[in-house]
Amino acid sequence: MGTVLITGGTGALGKLIVERLRSTDHEIRVLSRRPGAGTHVGDLQTGDGVSEATAGADLIVHAATDFRRSGRHDLRQTENLLAAARDARHLLYVSIVGIDRLPLAYYQRKLACEALITESDIPHTILRATQFHELIAFILSTVDRWPLAPLPLDFRFQPVAAADVATRVAELIDGDPLGRAPDFGGPELFTLAQLTDTWRTATGRPCRTIRIPIPGRAARAYRAGYNTCPDHRDGKQTWADYLASNPATTYRLRG
Repeated sequence: MGTVLITGGTGALGKLIVERLRSTDHEIRVLSRRPGAGTHVGDLQTGDGVSEATAGADLIVHAATDFRRSGRHDLRQTENLLAAARDARHLLYVSIVGIDRLPLAYYQRKLACEALITESDIPHTILRATQFHELIAFILSTVDRWPLAPLPLDFRFQPVAAADVATRVAELIDGDPLGRAPDFGGPELFTLAQLTDTWRTATGRPCRTIRIPIPGRAARAYRAGYNTCPDHRDGKQTWADYLASNPATTYRLRG
């Protein structure tokens, strides 16, 4: 039994991690900037309240990220967490498959956070996962009402359930620090064209798509599947299962 602090514990993935860990004997702490949202109030960007949240926490899951601002504050947040968590016996960082091969600002900032953690004296595990089903759903939901949806249909993805990643995080944080854990991917690999076909079957939209030829290194990396890990198809929930298990989303899209 130990004390686990989860940063980002009120986010989509973080909530699932908290749910998995509540079934264990650990004391659970959730860091949030909003009073009442977690068990501890603190701001990773400024460092306020972080020392109080980490005091006595021997296990830390770092799932906080500033996705909407392309990770602009992720490095500072990680620095402040590491400075306050020097007594932790295991810190787990949730990262993304392919960030060392895709020249995107958000990915490069995640990679810099990995480097900070690796260079620290804190025993750690870095778990990289492929893109969540929810991300693919977000992409398609933005264009599915258009009469003609322009998409990079030749991009490759290996979508994974956030719930499956949360289960893996809960398993890893209870074990020995691994440094870099094996990548964690979804059970199937698809082009965006194939993912769109399954989406259309579930929602009836978009009626028509057209492939847009996106230039640049990042686009070439997505076409090559550098964001996938074919040797690690560890997730259980398929893309089709995800769509079938989200009737509220499907209803909204049909309505």
